[in-house]
Amino acid sequence: MSGQGSTGNVLAALCNVFIPGLGQLIQGNILPAIFIFVTVTVGYALWFLIVPVIFAGLIHLWSIYDAATFRPDSYFER
Repeated sequence: MSGQGSTGNVLAALCNVFIPGLGQLIQGNILPAIFIFVTVTVGYALWFLIVPVIFAGLIHLWSIYDAATFRPDSYFER
């Protein structure tokens, strides 16, 4: 992946729209992908409690943004 705005980042962000964490997995970030998938899935499963759904929605949106702005050379400098 070349950097921010590259085709790989756009593809990863689109994957995250449908399956949370898949974009991070495509980019090679295994632990964040697992964390995002589990957190969002559990949050959406608890839809009747409202607060977990809001938290899961925010994590889901953040994961899309994170995949779209991923830069492999500076990922650990954040």
